[in-house]
Amino acid sequence: MKFVEFGIGNTWLIRTKTELEDGTEYEEKGIKGPLKFHSLYLRFWIGKTVLILDLKEGLKRVKKGRKQFKIIFGIVCS
Repeated sequence: MKFVEFGIGNTWLIRTKTELEDGTEYEEKGIKGPLKFHSLYLRFWIGKTVLILDLKEGLKRVKKGRKQFKIIFGIVCS
């Protein structure tokens, strides 16, 4: 899966995060293809709480172990 993200709180303002089948992941600056659209999401990370509004999966609330502040618009690609 690839995640193209735009917003504040990540290493870069625009990044592509790639998750491999073995569970490892890496990120790159900018938009890296090829991209096949899967879904859109908004992610609000305030403190240890992350709220994710995804077009296909709906609203999710996740707790994380570290405190962050992020506001991200993302595109899920396969």
